[in-house]
Amino acid sequence: MTKPKVGFVGFGEVNTPREIIEKKCRHAVGWLESAGLDVVATAPVSDDPEGNDVRRAVAELAGADFDLLITCLAGWIPSHAVVSVASEFATHPILLWGLSGQVEGGRLVTTADQAGTTALRQTMQDLGLRIKYVPSFQDAPPPMEKIAAFAHVASAVKALRHAKIGMMGFRDMNLYGTLYDGVSLRRRLGVEVEFFEMLEMVQRVEHVTPAAVAEVLAAIRQKWVFERPAQAEVLEKGVKYYLALREKVRERKYQAVSLIDVDGMKKLLKFPPAMIFMLLADELGVCTIPENDVLGSVTQTITRALTGQAGAYLEFYEFFSHGVLMGVPDYVPSEVVECPVKVTPTSFGGLAGGILNTSRLKTGKVTLCRLASRGDQYTLHVVTGDARTPQRWEEAGWAPPAPQLPGLDIRLDSDMEDFSQNVFGQHYILSYGDNTGLFRDFCRLTGIAFLG
Repeated sequence: MTKPKVGFVGFGEVNTPREIIEKKCRHAVGWLESAGLDVVATAPVSDDPEGNDVRRAVAELAGADFDLLITCLAGWIPSHAVVSVASEFATHPILLWGLSGQVEGGRLVTTADQAGTTALRQTMQDLGLRIKYVPSFQDAPPPMEKIAAFAHVASAVKALRHAKIGMMGFRDMNLYGTLYDGVSLRRRLGVEVEFFEMLEMVQRVEHVTPAAVAEVLAAIRQKWVFERPAQAEVLEKGVKYYLALREKVRERKYQAVSLIDVDGMKKLLKFPPAMIFMLLADELGVCTIPENDVLGSVTQTITRALTGQAGAYLEFYEFFSHGVLMGVPDYVPSEVVECPVKVTPTSFGGLAGGILNTSRLKTGKVTLCRLASRGDQYTLHVVTGDARTPQRWEEAGWAPPAPQLPGLDIRLDSDMEDFSQNVFGQHYILSYGDNTGLFRDFCRLTGIAFLG
């Protein structure tokens, strides 16, 4: 994850001793830096009658590049001074932070910081500023975890404005749930989806060198555990396709990739693409999902930007009264696997020549999410649960003995009836831990409805 950059401006009224305000602001900047944030700070602003402090702070911050503006109240100040600065950065997310007093000689000495923040919170919101209010509690440590988390969200929102997703093919299996509106997606998040033909990959394969293939083959033989021997020609073909796509990904700087799976790789090239997805995810570090699932790919990109995790996709196999059985019929990135990565050659429905990932998935607290749209209105569905190793299960259609697919028995924290009536599609994106707060703040900043 990138290190968030924050602009910082402290405030305190003209009648409060200047040295108190400056000292409190210095401490605040130090806390931010210790929390892993890159801080661009200007001197504290007062409500001087001429407005010199406001003009000076705006000029200094205007020349800086940052993801989030922190307006930090070190004491009471009339609202107009803060609004005059904040409104100049209305395109940025803004965090309203109130500091606290301290106990000296057995008594609490306060500068009425929260008088200032409480006078501002509703006003700043009514002005249309995208704010998050984080007050300090006098009897608790500074709220650095909350502030750092919001700074990462702001950084992710900015990064997504430049994100590109590569989509080989379009609308695999003629699915409706993989469709999207490019204009509203670009307007809402800034994400650009680029399509390219499968033919381009086939043409690029012709220029792949034997030396490049041998290098990748040596690496996967070292990293992967083969439960049964795989034919050399199958592995070589998968590596060639991967190398052709690697060139495209690097050339176009994609953060995520999806391929036409059933109607393309399997039907026309007779090659299940699981092995290709594994290499793209693990060697290039891009998000991957099958079947031209555009909004699934966007959800992965959001998840990675917010959490720094791979954003693996899972699909639903069974519903239970307590939760869901989720798994994949092809691959998972190694990040979500209890090492080592296990693979096996197998066939499904008469289609042979594939390499299937049969690794065991990590368990624990998880967050599942998916983005959906109705017209130009977007909603992010987010649920949490406890992921456990499932009972032995198999998908009908695999060549016997049927492989144990990667899967999780997820005991949802929410009601199953409620979840089932709000589910957005067969693919949901997995992240470990309870990341609800990150997704909620992301939705608040981007104007996406949050459904949790």
